[in-house]
Formats: sequence, C-alpha cells, structure tokens
Amino acid sequence: MAENEMLVFGVSAVEEDIYRHFLRNPDTPVDDVHLRLHIEPDTARLCLGRLYELGLLHPTVTDGRISPADPEVALARLVDVRLHELHQELQRVTRSRHVVDGLRAELGTRRHSPQGIEQLEGLAEIRDRIDDLAFFARDEILSVEPYTRLSPENIERSRPLDLRCLRRGVRIRSVVPRKVLEDGPTAGYLWELVLHGAMIRVVEDTTERILVYDRAAALMPLDPQNTSRGALLAHKSGIVANIVALFERIWDEAEDLVDAADGQDQASGLSETEQRVLGLMCSVGKDEAGARELGVSVRTYRRYVADLMEMLGAASRAQAALLARERGWI
Repeated sequence: MAENEMLVFGVSAVEEDIYRHFLRNPDTPVDDVHLRLHIEPDTARLCLGRLYELGLLHPTVTDGRISPADPEVALARLVDVRLHELHQELQRVTRSRHVVDGLRAELGTRRHSPQGIEQLEGLAEIRDRIDDLAFFARDEILSVEPYTRLSPENIERSRPLDLRCLRRGVRIRSVVPRKVLEDGPTAGYLWELVLHGAMIRVVEDTTERILVYDRAAALMPLDPQNTSRGALLAHKSGIVANIVALFERIWDEAEDLVDAADGQDQASGLSETEQRVLGLMCSVGKDEAGARELGVSVRTYRRYVADLMEMLGAASRAQAALLARERGWI
C-alpha cells in the first residue's frame, strides 16, 4: 500500500487506493473492486460509500460502473471542506477558556484562590500562564516593563506570542524605559511590533511591572527586583481596575516610541558612510553594485551592512531598510 497522501483531506489509505485504482481503470465493475485490491467486500462497500459522499467517485446507474472525479476539481472541493472544518475547530479551541476554568475548579479547596487572586510559583509556571493569557486574549494587552534590553532567547520566545495576538486584532499597548533604544536587537524587536500595529511608549525610568489581559486579569511579580520568586495573578475586578488606572497614568505621561527615537537618532547620528550604505541597501540589488558605488570592496560593504543590521536589530536587509525609514534615518 502506497503512502496515504490524501490523509490530510480525511481520505483513508484504502479509500485513496480505490480512488487511484478508478483513475487508472475507470471501467472496473463495482463488484470486482475488492478482488482487484485484495480487500474484504464489506470494506470495499464502506469505502465506496465514503468516496461517493466526498465526490471522488460517481456511480453510473445504467451499467453499474464508476466514474472517478477529475482530481483537480475534486481536491479543490476537499480543500474547501477541510479548511471549513479547520476554521470551525479553531473557533472551538479559541472559545475553550471555560475548559481551563472548569479544570481549575476541580482543584477545589486544595488550591483555593482567595478573593480572586492566584499565586504563581517560579518562572516556568509564570511563563505558562502568560502563554495561556496571551492565547485567550481577545481585546487588549497592557504592559509596563522595566527591562533595558531583551536577550535573543527572550525575543524569540516573545515574538510569536505578540505577533499572533496582533494578527488576531488584539490591541497591544506597552511602556518601556527609554534606555531600550540603546540596545539594537531590543529596539529592533519593538519596532517590528510597531510595524505590525502595536503601540509602544517610553519613559525615562520605571520600576513598575504590569501585565493586564482584556482588563480582566492582571499579573504582578511578588518581588519586582526578582521575578523568579513568583507572581500574583488577580481576577477580582476592583484590583484589576486599580492596576489598569495605574497603567493609564503611566501611559499618559510616556512619550511615543517614534518621537523618542527621532530624538535619539538626532543625538547619536550616523556617519556619512553609514547613511550612504543605508541608501544603497534600498536602491541597489546586488552587493557588488553597492560596493562599486561606495568605492569599497564587496567585503567591506557587506561588513557595513551587517553592522547596520545589528544596530537596527533587523533580521534581514528588507527589515533593516524598513526600520531605517521608520526611524527617519533615510
């Protein structure tokens, strides 16, 4: 039996073998199928019925033979059906928050959360709950973070969560210290989020750590200086409302990332050569042409490009050019 390539469409291996047989041998009588494929008669009968339902085979009433559907037409229809099924399944999954709540309720008094507050122990449990809260977020995520740089591991962990939320239409508002603009990879990551719709502001300094999901759940560290000690997750409306009010005060006093970056760029500036390289990255296709225009070797030109990409925190040249335009560097 060959590999079941049509399994992704909900077609079993035996059903696929039967369909392929009729594509090769459209004149095979129905009663001979089980003999040709060496399968039980009942199995053949069930598989034929299933293939009729899927529209892959069409019985001919007059002579008792079977006509296979054109593969392109049949598979296009199966793709539509499968995508519809997957969409419905995705909707069921994203609406399944009540399952988590129900399972948590099974813990009963053994892990009772007084006044709507949970205590989370250790970084692993905190990260798991953040993943959970981000996945089920529907409207808005608010955050204040005191970090001045993110490690590459933190960026790679956070990027898919944040971008997935933004693609779903979840609004992200975040406040970070101005010093993050001095770290290329961290600043580049924040600009990537902005390009996908996030709203980010900066403050001179902050010690607050705030994470609020849909204005219904707020996460706060037990010790802001040592997040590994654990965190409190509040669900009680009064507590969450006060934390949201604190966030809004910080947000109102913060400066938009674009305006902050403009001031940062004007203060530091790029060399004339770096500005020319940025322009060439946007206007020429090949490194050889850029190096020739700049009057340097290809190796030197590529080193300039790599340094600028690192400075911007960009993963590709296209992203570097986009981030440079957003910052007003070119």
